[in-house]
Amino acid sequence: MTLFLRRSTLAAAAAALSLSVLAQAPATPANIASNATADPAVVAPNANLHLEGIPPIPKSIADSVAQYTEFRGHRYVGWHPKKAEMMVFHRAAGSSTNQLYWLKSPMGELEAITRHPDPVSGATIEPGEGKYIVFEASKGGSEAFQLFRQDAAGQSSVQLTDSNFRHARGPWRRVNGKSTGELLLASVPLDRNLNAEQRKNISTVYRLLDPLHPEKARVIAELPGTGWFGGSFNRAGNQLALTRYVSANESELWLLDVQNWQRTRLLPADDKTRASHLGGRFSRDGKGIFFVSDRDGEFRELMLYDLQSKAVRSLTKGVPYDVDGASEDDDEDEDSPVIYTRLNVRGKHELRAFDGKTLKPIEVKGIPDGTVSSVSTRRKSHEIVLNMVSARSPGDVYVLHPATGKLTQWTKAVSAMDTSAFKSQEVITWKSFDGLEISGLINRAPARFSGKRPVVINIHGGPEAQARIGFSGRWNYFVDQLGITVIQPNVRGSSGFGKTFLDLDNGYKREDSVKDIGALLDWIATQPDLDASRVLVTGGSYGGYMTLAVSTNYPDRIAGAIDSVGISHFVTFLETTESYRRDLRRVEYGDERDPKMREFLHSISPLTNAHKIKKPLLVVQGKNDPRVPYTEAEQIVAKARGNGSMVWYLRAENEGHGFARKENADFYFYAMVRFMQETILK
Repeated sequence: MTLFLRRSTLAAAAAALSLSVLAQAPATPANIASNATADPAVVAPNANLHLEGIPPIPKSIADSVAQYTEFRGHRYVGWHPKKAEMMVFHRAAGSSTNQLYWLKSPMGELEAITRHPDPVSGATIEPGEGKYIVFEASKGGSEAFQLFRQDAAGQSSVQLTDSNFRHARGPWRRVNGKSTGELLLASVPLDRNLNAEQRKNISTVYRLLDPLHPEKARVIAELPGTGWFGGSFNRAGNQLALTRYVSANESELWLLDVQNWQRTRLLPADDKTRASHLGGRFSRDGKGIFFVSDRDGEFRELMLYDLQSKAVRSLTKGVPYDVDGASEDDDEDEDSPVIYTRLNVRGKHELRAFDGKTLKPIEVKGIPDGTVSSVSTRRKSHEIVLNMVSARSPGDVYVLHPATGKLTQWTKAVSAMDTSAFKSQEVITWKSFDGLEISGLINRAPARFSGKRPVVINIHGGPEAQARIGFSGRWNYFVDQLGITVIQPNVRGSSGFGKTFLDLDNGYKREDSVKDIGALLDWIATQPDLDASRVLVTGGSYGGYMTLAVSTNYPDRIAGAIDSVGISHFVTFLETTESYRRDLRRVEYGDERDPKMREFLHSISPLTNAHKIKKPLLVVQGKNDPRVPYTEAEQIVAKARGNGSMVWYLRAENEGHGFARKENADFYFYAMVRFMQETILK
C-alpha cells in the first residue's frame, strides 16, 4: 500500500511558411471555417477544436514531427491478489487516451481491460479474489471524477457514484488483515448544483462504498471545507488517518473514528504552529502514524507519530531534500516491515528504505537508472514495484527484490524512434533582483547548430510545482531538430527548495516570481550561445499566468508567448474556479473579498495590463476546465487583440485543464511549431 502526496504535460515541432493576413485578423466565422478545409496539403483540425486566427497548418509540419508524438510508456497500477499478474496504464497504438491493461508476465502482451470514452485516471483491484476493478474517469476533462466497476475480464463498466459530485477514491478497508469489500470514498458537490449561499459552506463527505452494492454506501464523516484528502485505516479498521490541506505551507494530521464520526487533530498540537503535515498511514503495529512534515526544518522529513506518547520521531532528520511519500511492506507475516520513501534530490527522485522496527536506513540494491516516479509494495512478497522515468523513457515498470538486488523489467516503453541519444536536463542557476539564487533545468541545442540559438522558457504550474529531471518527450524535437535551447525555471514559490523558498511568492509577493524571469532574461543575454532577441515564453495553468505576466512586464524582451489554461485575472479566476478549490487558492494568491487585496490582484493581473502586450500571443484552453475556466482565456484574447498584435486562439471542446487526448495534443503541437516559425525561427 502506498501513500502518494502529489500528483505534467505537452508540446513540440517545425518547418517554414510565411504568415498570411488571416493570422492577424480578428476571428470571424469565415476564417475559423477556413481551417476545416479538405486541402490535403494542410492538417484539418478535428471537430472538437475551435480555432481563431490560426493560419492553416501545413501537413509538412505534422509529417516532420510525427515520430516525436509517439512515445507510449507504462505505469503500474496494482497486482492481482491471487496471481503474479499486474494491471498497468498504457495508451495503445492508434488510441487517443490512457486505458487499463493486464500484464501477465514480464515483457508480455498487454490485454485490454477498459475502453472508456475518456482517459482513465486511477484504478484499484478488488483485494479478495480480484474479480473486478474500480476505476476513475471524468467526462471531457471536467475533473468531476466518477467511479466505475468493471469485471476484471473486461466487460462493460457500471457507474457507482452520483454525477452531481466530484469523488476521490481511498484505500480498501481491512479488519485484521481481511478485506471488508469496502472502499473509502470522499465526495464534494459541484458548483452547478449549488446556489451562491451553498457555495460558501461546502463539506467533504466520507463514505464506505461496497462496489457490488453502491446503493448501500454509508456515511462515516461529514467534514467542513474541501481540503480533506488521503486516508489510511489502522489494522482494526476502526480508525482513519486523514490530512487537512490548508495551503502548500500548512496542513494538518487528523484521526477519525469510523464508528462514531469523532475526529481529533493530532498535528499540529497547537494553533500557533504553521507547518506541513502530509499523508499519514498507520504503522503495522497500529501504534503510530507515518507522515511527512517540515515542522522541524526547511525540508519535509519522513516522521512517525506515536499515538500513545504523542512524540514525533524523524527518520530523515538532517537530509536537505524533501521526502515525497512513504510506502510500507504489506506482508503481515513479517515481523520487521520495510518502509520505502522517495527523496526529491534536485528534481530527481531517489529511493530510500528504513527498517520498520528500528527505523534505521537500509541499503537497496539494483535500482535502475532514472528517477523513481513511484514505489509500491507487493502484498505477501518481499518485492517492490518501481515506476521509472528517464531522459530516454516516458515510463517503465520494474520489479525489484531489494535484499538481493534481483531486478526484472516488466514493460518497455514504445517509441517511433530511437531515444537512446536523448539527453537529460542540466541544472543552471542565476541571481534574481534581490540576490536570491534561482535555479532551473536546461536542454541546450546540440553543437551542430551554429550561431546563437533561440530559447524557449517553459514555466511550470502550481504555483508550488517543480521542474523535474525526466523525460522531455516532444520537447526533444525543439532541441534536437530545431536547435532551440529549452529552459525550465524553478522560480520562487516552487517546491523542493525548502519551505522558506516555497512561501516567497504568496499574496503581495506574487510579482517577485515574475521578476525571477526578468533576471533569467538578463542571464540569457550573458550566454554566448543564446540569442536574447529570440526568446519565447510559455507555460500552463499558473505557468500560463506567468507567461502572460512576462508578456506585460517585459514585452520588449520576448519574441512571443504561448499561454495554456492560464489565469488572466486573479479576481475573475477566484470568483469562477470550482468552489471545492476556491478557499485553497485564496490562501496562495490572496482573498479577493478583501478590498485592499482585491485592488492589488486587479492591478497585477495580465488582463488589466493587456495593453502592454506587444508580441505575438497563442492562447490554448480546454472548454471544460474546472480550475481555470475558459473565460480566463477568452477575455485575454479579446483584450490583447485590441493592441493590433498577432493573437491565435485554440480551444478544445472535450478537454479540461490541459489536453489529454492525443489528437488534440498533436494539433496543439503543430500550432506551437507554426507559431515558432513566426516568432523565434525566422
